[in-house]
Amino acid sequence: MAQLQPNELKKSLVPRTDLPYLLKIMEIDTSSKEGFLASLPFCVRDTTAGTENEFQAVVVGKRHDLDLAITIEESNYYKNIVRRAASGDTSRKKMLGLERYLNHRTDDVWENSWVRFPRKTLNTYANHIFNADLKADKTNPASALRSDAQSFTFIKENESFVRIPVSYLLKLALADALGAVEVGHPLVRSTGEQMMAHFSNDNTSPEIFSFYPVGANGVESLGQRLAKETLIRFLFTQLLVQYAQKKFCLKEQGQQVKIFFSSSPPLMQKQLNDNISDSFYRSLFMSPCLSGWTRGQEKHEYMKLCHTVLSRSQLNSLSKLREAGIINTNLVVLPNTSNVCLANNGTHISMGSLKLKRLLKDPGSGYTSFHEKYLGDLVIKIKEHFLCLFPGVYSASPLRLSFEDFHPEKALGFLPHEIDYTHLRMIWRRWKRKAKIHVFGQAITPFGPVWLDRLLSHSFGLKGDFIPDARLIDYFVSLMSTDQSPSLNGAPGNEAQLKKDLSQMGVYDERMPLYQLVRIRKHAEMGYTGFEHRYFSIFENLGSDMGGAVDLQHLITALAYHYILTGKITHEMIPDTPDVESERRQIFFCSAINIPTCYVKTKTRNLFLQQIVAKIPKTRVSRRYPGYTRIRLLDYKKTLIKLIQTDG
Repeated sequence: MAQLQPNELKKSLVPRTDLPYLLKIMEIDTSSKEGFLASLPFCVRDTTAGTENEFQAVVVGKRHDLDLAITIEESNYYKNIVRRAASGDTSRKKMLGLERYLNHRTDDVWENSWVRFPRKTLNTYANHIFNADLKADKTNPASALRSDAQSFTFIKENESFVRIPVSYLLKLALADALGAVEVGHPLVRSTGEQMMAHFSNDNTSPEIFSFYPVGANGVESLGQRLAKETLIRFLFTQLLVQYAQKKFCLKEQGQQVKIFFSSSPPLMQKQLNDNISDSFYRSLFMSPCLSGWTRGQEKHEYMKLCHTVLSRSQLNSLSKLREAGIINTNLVVLPNTSNVCLANNGTHISMGSLKLKRLLKDPGSGYTSFHEKYLGDLVIKIKEHFLCLFPGVYSASPLRLSFEDFHPEKALGFLPHEIDYTHLRMIWRRWKRKAKIHVFGQAITPFGPVWLDRLLSHSFGLKGDFIPDARLIDYFVSLMSTDQSPSLNGAPGNEAQLKKDLSQMGVYDERMPLYQLVRIRKHAEMGYTGFEHRYFSIFENLGSDMGGAVDLQHLITALAYHYILTGKITHEMIPDTPDVESERRQIFFCSAINIPTCYVKTKTRNLFLQQIVAKIPKTRVSRRYPGYTRIRLLDYKKTLIKLIQTDG
């Protein structure tokens, strides 16, 4: 028998991905059109969905009652700044900035402040939960306390007090309410205990995810049911706030808690960030991760790592802007060593397939984690062509960017790490053309000195620009592949190699999860198989906007599998190179900024994008960019809608 060569042996070990084999192992009914559609993954009855909402928390009260103000005033950082400014060793600018933050508040609103209240207000069960969450390892009853456990309690006038973030206050309020129920059905206690795990957070803001997965029931759509679950959860959160307000005597302590939907980092928090170090910012605003994690302090250290890496990453974007030719002088506004992007709040919508989960659990089905990854990556590539339909239409994070802030190193956010230099230059040129920053027909950008830029703004009526979804620019929503390490080529382990490349470039860290617009959720890790959609900011109306967005995304997901399992789209049609990846994603970012036109290569190697562009009724060859076709974003979106209506 002939011996296989190494390359042939390696190829023989790779699971089959040819179309007939996929149809067989995925149990696709090819006997009829109706049967084919009904047997597709993510069809109507096959899909479940859940949501993670990030909320904005504020505490209303006077400076002398609020934990955030007290923490700043009592910190060595603040005392050192005051002393050094008084002795003339450093500029008074930072000290004055801190004083403005502490003193100049007409509304007494303190974003992301913690709360403090007497420990005696907690009942026995709530105290038990609090003590358990202070353990270094919650899975070990004999575990020692976290090394920072003392920071969550203090003594005031011989009375023990608790100080915790608002996100954890919600869990304690639920625990206290459960402990107050003396007589009731055992199901009440067990259900409440399960719900407590859903009040978790790892960033600055409270994060609450669905109490249960939903599915279409034949009467209401998937989107309608998920919107209803979100509304119930939000109402329940407000009830917990009111319970905590009364039971824990917060009003008597001069504090009023409010939780609401808000996507952008608070303005006052941004101003504070400009006047403190990155380390002090982390000590004030990084969640201690008391809830939702078995090793909370380790998770807290990980979140501090995320903030450090993202802050460094934005600093490193300056060199990319220079290499791209967008920054041509040495006069730049250096970003702070601390970044507030983690204070952005979004909505993450996850969808899973019951059929694919069943196949993955069955060793004899032939459908393995290899196929999950291979098909999942291709589905994501297809879906990214449709994502421009969502920003500013279903969800948004509106922001007025003033002329003084229209520096490329500030306005472009994390885009230098998300798209290539060609598309970055295109976006910046068209953004300047769109914005109201023109003097005698010429677009100008700020010079740097604030007094000069404000004088120019007032003299020439330079209003800057309005952005429909600023969160998608200000937050690191998607990492761009490298030439050696594509992230969506279907190969197992490709994410780890890309993170390694980006870590060496100073853009990312290998210990962090891969940030993507749509992230595959693997059955072996999550217990379900599907996708997490991370590009939604906030919805004006949960019923119509969120429900409609979920239903559209559901349809697009099923359509992507339809394209794959009919052989219409393969991995080879959408090459896994940075320029092709950037070409399709720049359309999404143009939609977030509301730039009316974009450019794609006339002979693009992305055959799926080429098919879409060919259906646009009116395009023209670009005069500015030879070899590119100019398309209006509105026409592209209309073509996508027609494509969905025809094929979906």
